[in-house]
Amino acid sequence: MSGRYVKGFAFSLLIFVGFIQRESRNGLPVQAAENGGLFLPEGFEATVVVDSLPGRARHIAINENGDIYVKARFARDKNESVIALRDTNGDERADVIKRFGGLERERSYGTAMRIYKGYLYFSSEMYVYRYKLTPGQLVPDSPMEVIVVDDHPHGMHEHIAKPVTFDNEGHIYVAYGAPSNGCQPKNRIPNMAGIDPCPMLEDHGGIWQFDANKTNQTQKDGRRYATGLRSVVGMDWNSADNSLYAFQHGRDDFLMLWAEKYTPWQSAVLPAEELFQVKDGLDGGWPYCYYDQIQGKKLLNPEYGGDGKIVGRCDKCAKPLIGFPAHWAPNDLLFYQGTSFPDRYKNGAFVAFHGSTNRAPYPQAGYFIGFMPAKNGAISSDWEVFADGFAGVDPVVNVSDATYRPMGIAMGPDGSLYIAETEKGKIWRVTYKGDKTNFGTSQLAQMEKRKTMANIRNPDEITDNLDKGKPAIGSKVYAVYCSACHQRNGMGDSQRFPPLSGSEWVLGDKKKLITVLLQGLDGPIEVKGQSYNNAMPQHSFLKDEDIAEVLTHIRTNFGNTADAVAATEVADVRQALLPKSKPVTKRKK
Repeated sequence: MSGRYVKGFAFSLLIFVGFIQRESRNGLPVQAAENGGLFLPEGFEATVVVDSLPGRARHIAINENGDIYVKARFARDKNESVIALRDTNGDERADVIKRFGGLERERSYGTAMRIYKGYLYFSSEMYVYRYKLTPGQLVPDSPMEVIVVDDHPHGMHEHIAKPVTFDNEGHIYVAYGAPSNGCQPKNRIPNMAGIDPCPMLEDHGGIWQFDANKTNQTQKDGRRYATGLRSVVGMDWNSADNSLYAFQHGRDDFLMLWAEKYTPWQSAVLPAEELFQVKDGLDGGWPYCYYDQIQGKKLLNPEYGGDGKIVGRCDKCAKPLIGFPAHWAPNDLLFYQGTSFPDRYKNGAFVAFHGSTNRAPYPQAGYFIGFMPAKNGAISSDWEVFADGFAGVDPVVNVSDATYRPMGIAMGPDGSLYIAETEKGKIWRVTYKGDKTNFGTSQLAQMEKRKTMANIRNPDEITDNLDKGKPAIGSKVYAVYCSACHQRNGMGDSQRFPPLSGSEWVLGDKKKLITVLLQGLDGPIEVKGQSYNNAMPQHSFLKDEDIAEVLTHIRTNFGNTADAVAATEVADVRQALLPKSKPVTKRKK
């Protein structure tokens, strides 16, 4: 066997086994198969609890006997939005899997799974539920109770998830995300000013406090605890300082909406994902302000006259403890109270970065578990990489390239850390096997080097531009207005934004497709048998020729072979959508 053949075979084997790597990159540690493909600090080990779950996995909670409860991304059947897992033979793998929970009229998507004072709490888009757990019993037989109902008449919208956490006094905190990116009269329209004052802040864009034991509460039964928070998914109560902490997802689309003010690079790395210590009455600044982590300032959003430099009214808004780079999607937060990890982890916070979708033409980023140590009674801004390797590729060009995307984190009764991801429904259990008394900088050195990976470091404006020196890929209109959500390869992100490849919406009736682009689309839809719920903004500001060009592009690319769309067809649909004037009738004399 020749040397060239051996190297080729080894490379093919490397690709086949996926995460197993025989050569380190830039001096980074070798990725071990026994760690389920994860890179971890020295002394930590990971085992795979379950390789995949049919409903995938979002957030998780671990009971005091080690049973695992998972919030499913999809319900196989109605009333089955929770997945319960148990290891009965002690091999650290789940061998019993049961499903239960939810309402028939609800889709399963949601963002909460917590155990609090003997109850299992979880959420869907419009409800927060709970079950009373019976010791030793995997699936509760108690009646399901509705704790909070989202009774707003507009129904489901983007940022509809209902994350929850609890304080030490019997309160449950529920986030109500804003139903838009900014506060424009029409969502995500280029160069459109924002409404001032923003009426959405009356009942959205904040965190509400409720009684954790009272059933069938609506928003009016709670009280607004914090405002100015566009979208909160990861939040947790820190018992060490008796305070609420939450991550705000920063706004999107600087380039698409304000191309004359922001470059593609600025749109990729700004604005920050903000970690707040949420004190009663906090104002995070949305929709008027955003945080620029590079300048270390709260700045005025362009919808309100900002240009990337003006502070204006934003000097009155709360500044975050840490501003992480844009679009990393911090989707879970856990303050570690266990004792099985080295002392540096006590009272520190783990964060699951689900990963970006809209950084093109730069690589996508995030897709790892971060850690923020506790220092002098506060959270240190010197954050660390705790677990990486989920994506399996570097760089991540399209979201669908990432093999796994971490989402949920929870602590087991023995102090181990559980991590769930959304793409396959895989769950890892991380334990510490080293010497706790001899854990420090040297054990973390290799993880510090991971900050040089494309999914973590700030991209270079020139060398990391994936389109550098290349002609524009496909449609220019698609690149500017569509690729951030549907991705450069038309595959969507598997969670919020549907694929265009093979989509019945793309390949079906042209008039319906043109109407979607002209009018937008809001609320739940189904594409290729999978449910999605996010806002598709209207693009009526585009010329008929541009709409025809981009629709022809998506109907003839990404594996699609439908016929073209003509500008005259767009013009006909646009005319038909215009409001009809009532005929004038003459009054009889």
